[in-house]
Amino acid sequence: MSVVSTDTMVVGEHLRLDWISAADAGHRALAAAASDLAAMGADPGEAYLALGVAAPLDSEACVELVAGAEALAEQVGMTIAGGDVVRSPTGFVTVTVVGWGREARSLVGRDGARPGDLVGVTGRLGGAAMALELLYGRAPRGGPHDASLIERHARPIPRIAEGRALAAAGVHAMIDVSDGLASDAAIVGSMSAAVLEIDLGALPLDGGVTDPALAAAGGEDYELCFCAQPRLRARIEDAMEVTWIGRVVEGSPGGAVFTKDGATVKLSGFEHQLD
Repeated sequence: MSVVSTDTMVVGEHLRLDWISAADAGHRALAAAASDLAAMGADPGEAYLALGVAAPLDSEACVELVAGAEALAEQVGMTIAGGDVVRSPTGFVTVTVVGWGREARSLVGRDGARPGDLVGVTGRLGGAAMALELLYGRAPRGGPHDASLIERHARPIPRIAEGRALAAAGVHAMIDVSDGLASDAAIVGSMSAAVLEIDLGALPLDGGVTDPALAAAGGEDYELCFCAQPRLRARIEDAMEVTWIGRVVEGSPGGAVFTKDGATVKLSGFEHQLD
């Protein structure tokens, strides 16, 4: 069974070539699309790149961008099988990815969280959001983690292997942390007609990140948030390093609740809107 996802990044908005290289941009664009495959536990397949050429994304930069995407594709086991190039008033990169599952039940959706499940995440959170604070000048530079934080923004790694392992372990629901844990956890809760209760104090933070609220509201970490029965805890921990950050409880229409030291904290991540 195939699954398909498409992601578009606009130069100057999602891809700042004054901050990152064109090769970084290619890596980043493919990573964002491939992360959706990871969140379903799919095997990686093919990718197709469509480029809109406009300064500063000129022909030379496009070649560098594709090379960056190809390097990541090789790393995660994908094949860039084709695409398109057009002139455009604004530079953009659209990536379509195809993944595969042996059968429908081997793939994980966003609507399977059940009361009693544990909520976990892979990796660490907040690095990409903190990188933007540095790049926009909202936080002072010169810290020991600056380079690794900016690398987190420029070259995120889609958790393909982790997604497949979590699917094989039997997790109920999964989503990649692209728009921020606050938004993405709420999507799982709403689609599952349940509530994900998450303890901000339990979040695993990237080096240089001190504010768990920033880590929860900021996006583009591309880690995986998942829900699993408690009996699967040891099996999952044997397969990879994860952090347990909450639980699923009954609640309609569903969503996510964040707490810190027992008090509820109101948070929201990125929300897609059309003007």
